[in-house]
Amino acid sequence: MTVEQIADRLANYCRNEQFSLAQAELYADDAVSIEPFEVPGFEKETKGLSALMEKDRKFSSMVESRYGTTVSEPQIAGNSFSFVLTMDLKIKGMDRQQMKEICVYTVKDGKIISEQFFM
Repeated sequence: MTVEQIADRLANYCRNEQFSLAQAELYADDAVSIEPFEVPGFEKETKGLSALMEKDRKFSSMVESRYGTTVSEPQIAGNSFSFVLTMDLKIKGMDRQQMKEICVYTVKDGKIISEQFFM
């Protein structure tokens, strides 16, 4: 797949809140995820597809309710792309909130090798 195809496919997965399917199909085994800051229970940097999938499961287990996710059109430059992701959700023990972040991805050999989030 091209960078454009991967970007479009990932955006569609995210719009449908199918994050684990996206990881299984689009991510390299040695992919890296970088958060804007460390939060309790989560590392700032996660390495390896199995660790990324566990991070997704852990985050999903904290979500009490989802009210929708929006994703901007991907912006592509070379082997990287980005989009704005907004999730309207309620984390257990917290008020409903909208989490908005810029997501930046790097692709190599037809797979996502890194993701980094900015809030």
